[in-house]
Amino acid sequence: MGKLDLKGTTIVCVRKNGRIAIAGDGQVTGGQNYVVKGNARKVRRIYNDKIVIGFAGTTADAITLYELFEQKLGSANGDLTRAAVDLAKQWRVDKQLRNLEALMLATDGKRMFYISGTGDVLEPDDDCMAIGSGGNYALAAARAYLDSGVALEADEIARRCIKIASGICVYTNDHIICEVC
Repeated sequence: MGKLDLKGTTIVCVRKNGRIAIAGDGQVTGGQNYVVKGNARKVRRIYNDKIVIGFAGTTADAITLYELFEQKLGSANGDLTRAAVDLAKQWRVDKQLRNLEALMLATDGKRMFYISGTGDVLEPDDDCMAIGSGGNYALAAARAYLDSGVALEADEIARRCIKIASGICVYTNDHIICEVC
């Protein structure tokens, strides 16, 4: 999903048994040559801990977006859908925001969205989605776990998906942060 070629993280969102988990790795990569940091927190609880987000992209851009998203949530009285649409609209038309290189996944425990600067606010067709350089690996793993009927909860599946991606994607590590709504 999305036009950006993001190298530097993996974020996955999984829904199972009425709960939604977002997990991400902690690696920050300096270009294509070295690891700057291994324990960055790319999954966060915002809006009085009612919303969980995960972001991929450049650090400053992602932080700018999550702060703006929290403002949008405040203006929308916590309505995730309205805040996500408002963020995507502003992100797409604002000249400064338009150049931000980041993507975001967000959930309130009921709905989950992929939000991008191209105006996308997408809900998945199934119970998982992923972003970042290892996103396709994590997404494939999530679909396999969910389709298999394995007796794991959403958070354990999300963690395992990041672990799998970290074994394939050089821009993803196995320092995993996971939050559940």
